[in-house]
Amino acid sequence: MNYSANWNYPTNVKVGAGRINELPALCKALGMQAPLLITDPGLAALPMLQKAVDNVNASGLRCGLFSAIKANPTGKNVEDGVDYYKTNKHDGVIAFGGGSALDAAKAVALMVGQSKSIWEFEDVGDNWTHVNVEGMAPVVAVPTTAGTGSEVGRASVITDAANHLKKIIFHPNMLPAQVILDPELTVGLPAMITAATGMDALSHNLEALCSPFYHPMAEGIAVEGIRLVQEFLPRAVADGTDIEARTQMLVCSSMGATAFQKGLGAMHALAHPLGALYDAHHGTLNAILMPYVLLANRSAIEQRLDRLTRYMGLSETGFDGFQNWVIDMRKQLGIPHTLADININDEQAETIGRMAVEDPSAGGNPISFNAEQYQQIFLDAVNGKL
Repeated sequence: MNYSANWNYPTNVKVGAGRINELPALCKALGMQAPLLITDPGLAALPMLQKAVDNVNASGLRCGLFSAIKANPTGKNVEDGVDYYKTNKHDGVIAFGGGSALDAAKAVALMVGQSKSIWEFEDVGDNWTHVNVEGMAPVVAVPTTAGTGSEVGRASVITDAANHLKKIIFHPNMLPAQVILDPELTVGLPAMITAATGMDALSHNLEALCSPFYHPMAEGIAVEGIRLVQEFLPRAVADGTDIEARTQMLVCSSMGATAFQKGLGAMHALAHPLGALYDAHHGTLNAILMPYVLLANRSAIEQRLDRLTRYMGLSETGFDGFQNWVIDMRKQLGIPHTLADININDEQAETIGRMAVEDPSAGGNPISFNAEQYQQIFLDAVNGKL
């Protein structure tokens, strides 16, 4: 075991119902006078978003709105956001929405002060050291889904549409300076999106736990994050107005993104190329892939999962107990069992295997799979072979 490691922990987080009312004060604390609220088109039309904009404007600030963002944000979306920010003379960013909106907003805040292409800041080698830090805009993050944990992340996943690749754009200062976790903002989330984003939070905690790198603190967070999913995700899906369940799932989402600094794995290594090629929902992809990846990793993770099942209080312990819990949970939440169920076939299997082995997330998998092994996991997930 290599005990040499670099550890980072989240930022200033305000948790609780009604905390969105503190948004103007948090913007002012960061020196903003003209924040740009960046969100997706669906949220832009909702009353809760207009209320947030109105509250910021009523405080004496000048709040703009940009929402031209795809479900899997592209480099072009970020460029357009940067142009809007500069044209309207904004001086900070409010990242408001699900993972896609938060990722796009964080990328805009990074790029407003750069002269290089966004792709030059991909999370490879020391690319991040080439960022003009002084030019970056401050960010307040307000998640409205409980899944990605992007509000406490130092990176954004942006699609390079020309090459059909999802790329991770990274800089330590991309971590938002202020975060609001207000469960009331997630109450209107449809049951299926609640389920898929919640399973995404589970995948983050689970892959962090199983990653072979040394980070006991992240491991501890991951274990409790998984237990929170066990207790509160079914409640949040069954009753969207359950404020306790909504709060706990927002917290669990942030916990997952904190824990996965320890590493992700094959679920994400496959979900990223599938999202880029098929424009499919990231959380849904992770939820479908989960048991197939667990099975492929079985020999390396059995001991960890045995401990986990005892902490969760499952009646059936060990690998099989956890795998059966995952499958039962997916069924209860209405998550599809195969990739074929969401219209993904095996035509690009070889390409997906190659892209998965090259994805940065593959480096955190407990077993170092080659492209052929990734291709087989993908085919098993298409065909429902467990």
